[in-house]
Amino acid sequence: MGQSARPRPKRLAAKLRQVRLQLNLTQEQLAHAVSHIPSPPQSGHVSEFENGRREPSLLFLLAVSRLSGIPMETLVDDEEELPNKLPGSR
Repeated sequence: MGQSARPRPKRLAAKLRQVRLQLNLTQEQLAHAVSHIPSPPQSGHVSEFENGRREPSLLFLLAVSRLSGIPMETLVDDEEELPNKLPGSR
């Protein structure tokens, strides 16, 4: 009767990194850009999210989704691909 880890999207970490790079932000800049959410991440947390060592909060994912213009579903669904270009970017 142990607790097993809940399932995680396998591609979430890579997608978060790809979105940050497409936004042309450092990890520190991304942490600052979402600093308005409750319990905002520090730049070190962003690194852990991108390396799959830490699971981001739903509020962080929602903030990244809004910042990038990518639906949250696209971020977390392993079967969906990120667009080559972020919506609204040139």
